[in-house]
Order: sequence, then C-alpha cells, then structure tokens
Amino acid sequence: MVHLHEVLPDDPGPRTGPRLSVLVSLNFPDLNDHVADLVRSLTRVALEEAAGLGFDWRLVDTSAPLPEVATALDTDAVLILGGGDVDSELYGVPGPVPHEYGVDRAADDFTVDAIRGAVDRDVPVLAVCRGVQLLNVAYGGTLVPDLENSDLHHGDHDSGLFLDEHVRVDEGTRLLSILGERDWHVRNGHHQAVDVVAPSLRRAAVADDGVVEAVEHPDAWAIGVQWHPEEGDGPGDDRALLWGALYDAALDRTRATGSG
Repeated sequence: MVHLHEVLPDDPGPRTGPRLSVLVSLNFPDLNDHVADLVRSLTRVALEEAAGLGFDWRLVDTSAPLPEVATALDTDAVLILGGGDVDSELYGVPGPVPHEYGVDRAADDFTVDAIRGAVDRDVPVLAVCRGVQLLNVAYGGTLVPDLENSDLHHGDHDSGLFLDEHVRVDEGTRLLSILGERDWHVRNGHHQAVDVVAPSLRRAAVADDGVVEAVEHPDAWAIGVQWHPEEGDGPGDDRALLWGALYDAALDRTRATGSG
C-alpha cells in the first residue's frame, strides 16, 4: 500500500504560485510491491517538479474517498498522472482484456469528469500515461486495450518497466511549441495506447511503429503524453518543459481571471 507521506517532496516549495490539482491513484486493484514502488517514485518526482516551480499544489488521491469534482477544479491547473488500466467499457470494449490490471471505474469516472470540467472552465490540463488515455476517452476516442507488439513501448521485470523510446512530435501542435524539437527519446512503459483519436482532439506525437504517443485539444490548453516525463532515470528535459509550460498557462489564467 502507498501512503501519502511516501510521495510528498521533502521541500514543498514556496507554494506562492498558481494552484495545481494533481490527480493520481496512489492505490488501485492488483497493486504489487513493484508497482507500488513505481507509484511512489513517479508521484514524488512529479510533485518535486511542481514544488520547485512554486506551484501551490495539492494532491487529489483518486483511490481514496473522492471529493466533489468541483473541489478538484477549484484550481488554476490540473496535472493527471498514470496508474492502472482504464475500464475498457468506457471505450466500448467488453472486458476483461489481455494483461488488464488496476481497473478502478470510480477513479476513471471522476477523472473524466474532471478533464471535461477543466476544459469547460479554461483550466489548463496536462495528462500523463493513463491520463492521456482518459483525455482521449473523455472526448469519445478509443484505446488499444493491449498492444500486440509492445516491446518497443515497455521493458520487463528483469530490465525494468521503462525504456528509452523515440517519438516524433507533430508539426503545428502546442506540444511542439513547448518541446521545441520534433524528435525526442523519452521514458516509456505502457501496454495500452490511444487508438482512434477523439473527434475534438488531434494527434500530437507518434512512435516509430505508428502508435499515438500524445494528443491535445486544438482550442483549449489540454495536452496528454503517453510517456513518463516524471520517470526519475530519464534526463528530465521534457518534464521541465512540460511542467514549466503548465505553470505558465496556469499563471496566465490567474491573470485573466483575477484569481491570483
């Protein structure tokens, strides 16, 4: 079991900047010791980056008793982290699906509602791994339940779940304006992925085998990446750029709304 104190940064930062709601399930079905360690590490790194920027961050554990969605959206930005698989019924595939683990429908529904609510309120959203999948599902897209050839996208228990993977960012996207370069080697570890991109979203990055690695909303600040910028063994350049862009978008919103 993952406890809240295990993921909190030693230095919470000045917390003088815009407010940030970080949505993550610290615990979910099928959680084993290996995955629990990953949840601790990834969440802690994500929060450390937010704290270092000065976000007034708060963690919303979507595996705990859930607050009202409006409470989570009383914020200037939303960061959605990874976790278990998305319930396949949400994208029209009757379960169970191969290698399915960690499904928590209540957490899925809450996060989908939070994504839609944030976009409706012009609250910037950055969604990672499971987050990008829920972003796509929230707007009517589908997922690949289990990648047939997934060796390009994740490691194993011997080598570690995460590996370095090349992705190419699409021209004309907000993601490219943030990352600055089209070609990136990122830390990846996933067996599911975006399949049909939702009608109101667009693809923003792709893997060498054609698997979608990022989507974004063309009219709202809502970006999802399939990879893990918050994986501690990676260089962290993409994390700094993405978290920094989310901070700037949140700050812009506080100025526009007078909430800062």
